[in-house]
Amino acid sequence: MKPDHIAVEGPIGVGKTTLTRRLANHYGCREVLEDLRNPFLEDFYAGTKGAAFQCQVYFLLQRYSQQQQLLQGDLFRQRTVCDYLFHKDKIFAYLNLDQDDLNVYERLYGVLVEQLPKPDLVIYLQAPDEVLLERIARRDRRAERRISRDYLSELNKAYNYFFFHYSETPLLAINTSQLDLAKSKEDFDVVLRQVEQLEGGTRYFVPE
Repeated sequence: MKPDHIAVEGPIGVGKTTLTRRLANHYGCREVLEDLRNPFLEDFYAGTKGAAFQCQVYFLLQRYSQQQQLLQGDLFRQRTVCDYLFHKDKIFAYLNLDQDDLNVYERLYGVLVEQLPKPDLVIYLQAPDEVLLERIARRDRRAERRISRDYLSELNKAYNYFFFHYSETPLLAINTSQLDLAKSKEDFDVVLRQVEQLEGGTRYFVPE
């Protein structure tokens, strides 16, 4: 495969943005990073009533707007590495919204997703809860300080379920527990070989 549009995915703290930047630098291509600024995010983690729906819809529209800008600028005709998959938005919606809010969300999501392209390859990064918690604590982002172990565990399970059933595009799932993608060239090269050897379908890779 020689994918022109790669999306890197995984739960909070797994290393999506780090791998996106390294792949973009390696290929000399454009990197697209999700805008994580969301005025409702801290209220959501604090459990404020109504904040889950506000936060979810804000992110949905923000991601849609960014993807539309890429389409209008024909940037997907360039090689592009993006640190999120638009379709993963539903993972958070089903985890965080009550049924009434979810019904409204589903109608909006259905209208938006049909207008967006799919990537040529999705790289799904995995790690157990303990590793994610350690990485989140290490980077110490203000909005993430309220994330509970229980919530992160449920999110991790939801991601695994979603990508276990994912078949929209070729998928490379990588367990990152033993990888340091931020600092190790050897670990990055291990991932790069997996990307370049993939011929389509789904591959699961667990480094020894």
